[in-house]
Amino acid sequence: MKFSQRMELRQSQSLVMTPQLLQAIKLLQLSGLELNDYVEAELEKNPLLERVADDTGPVTTPDAPAPDAALGSDSDWESSSLTPERGEIDPRIEVSLDNVYQDDAPPVTPAARQEMEPMGLSATSWSGVGGQSFDGDENSLEAYVAAEISLHDHLTEQLHVATSDPVDRLIGASLIDLIDEAGYLRDPLDEVAERLGVTLERVHAVLAIIQRFDPSGVGAVDLADCLRIQLVERNRYDPAIAALLDNLDLLARRDFASLRKLTSLDDEDILEMVSDIKSLDPKPGLRFGGGTIQPVIPDVYVRKAPDGTWLVELNSDTLPRVLVNQTYAAKISGNLKTEDEKSFVSEALQTANWLTKSLEQRAKTILKVASEIVRHQDLFFEQGVEFLRPLNLRTVADAIAMHESTVSRVTSNKYIASERGLFEMKYFFTASINASGGGESHSAEAVRFRIKQMIDQEAPDDILSDDTIVTKLKSSGIDIARRTVAKYRDSLKIPSSVERRREKQGMVQAKAG
Repeated sequence: MKFSQRMELRQSQSLVMTPQLLQAIKLLQLSGLELNDYVEAELEKNPLLERVADDTGPVTTPDAPAPDAALGSDSDWESSSLTPERGEIDPRIEVSLDNVYQDDAPPVTPAARQEMEPMGLSATSWSGVGGQSFDGDENSLEAYVAAEISLHDHLTEQLHVATSDPVDRLIGASLIDLIDEAGYLRDPLDEVAERLGVTLERVHAVLAIIQRFDPSGVGAVDLADCLRIQLVERNRYDPAIAALLDNLDLLARRDFASLRKLTSLDDEDILEMVSDIKSLDPKPGLRFGGGTIQPVIPDVYVRKAPDGTWLVELNSDTLPRVLVNQTYAAKISGNLKTEDEKSFVSEALQTANWLTKSLEQRAKTILKVASEIVRHQDLFFEQGVEFLRPLNLRTVADAIAMHESTVSRVTSNKYIASERGLFEMKYFFTASINASGGGESHSAEAVRFRIKQMIDQEAPDDILSDDTIVTKLKSSGIDIARRTVAKYRDSLKIPSSVERRREKQGMVQAKAG
């Protein structure tokens, strides 16, 4: 076999995911809060990015020198041919570059310093005019707000007060570490005793101390134990309600006939005990450590125009407004000496340009998808969920000439606000259910709503079974199977017809008594 070297010229095609393309894809699927965090990080590390100030005009720098050729050109982005369309944001974002960094606080004189030192103050800690400190940091309310206490810390503080015995404190700390976020102790106590080298009785004794802590019900081993602790604290625990807690499965099935036999009570007393149980907290630990609740901010607003059409507008509050500081780039381009400096500034300018264009493209894509959703689901916005139409990603993608994956990314974690309420974009994409007689298909969400509506309106003496619901839906032109009705009913957390009949008959008997 002979080995030799030779040169060949080949031509091939391949899809290359450039860093800029990956960035655009990443930005497309981010929510509004995630996008703001991403842009904040880019603003910190890229000196050529500037935040757009509100209510400022465009920067006019006629005498500014042109950027160095090695930094690239941004003429395509600044082109005057780009004009905003109705419902879209202006790609020529305006910004004021007059950033002033100065300290308005008066200097500290030697006499003032002498007066401050006896009071325990220093020149670096004293706040001057306008709440501005001498080290340049502004005083904020967040600096004085206490951190949210966790369930673990809350129980530990109570443990130190409840007992001074070091062994009991060690056992209590181990038990607190095992309590989950809902407030339950799931681990077997015998394993805890064996691991700590103490008796099981002592572990039970320490657990009894913890179960008296706030919040009431914490440290329970199961749901019945959690409810029992809270009832004991309210002085409502008796043999009758104990029998009820021992048979929570019967209560969940609303089997009041069996409960009457176990408790020897009438329906009125049973319903009163059920009311007491419903007032308890099944997960007391969730009161702590839940974190700050972030409100959902809509990305798109939909409102009706005077002529009857629908206006789709982007929420400007969710769109980070940044601009490439071409003035600063031109200023420093003539002072670059080393290749590393030129490479850094060139890369920073390219990244900044791509980020601004990606943000603009993201906004336009969201607007296109939202507009097509509103066009397809106009009856929903007009008359409600019962008129929601079946819709899939392919339908929207074909209408706006985009790929399904792009539409899927756009609809993730994006919300539409309208007179009907606040909805995630994915809410409008539902499966279709065939219509009897070959008519127009029905949305699964609309059918689910009709099932709930029928059950809510049923009379106590005429409970609708799943078969009856199927018959009624078919008579209104919806071809649906019984198992589908049962699945939709379970997803709505609606009990079966047998359980609903028991519950409503029990309520009627209680009112009659």
